[in-house]
Amino acid sequence: MSTETIPTDAERDLPTAPCSVVWSHGHAFVLEYAGGAGRWVGFDAFGRPKAMSPAALRRQGWSHHRDD
Repeated sequence: MSTETIPTDAERDLPTAPCSVVWSHGHAFVLEYAGGAGRWVGFDAFGRPKAMSPAALRRQGWSHHRDD
């Protein structure tokens, strides 16, 4: 019997490939690189564009799968 725990998506490192997609609170965010720095872009609950740093997305929580 193993005592090893499986990390959740939020505990894993975010993808780093351009155009990677992750989900946060039911909304898709795509990784784009502008000027050498990566940022995650998507829309908020009101349909307004939203850009977040990788650290902000980690704090907010993310998943590889859409939350239903």
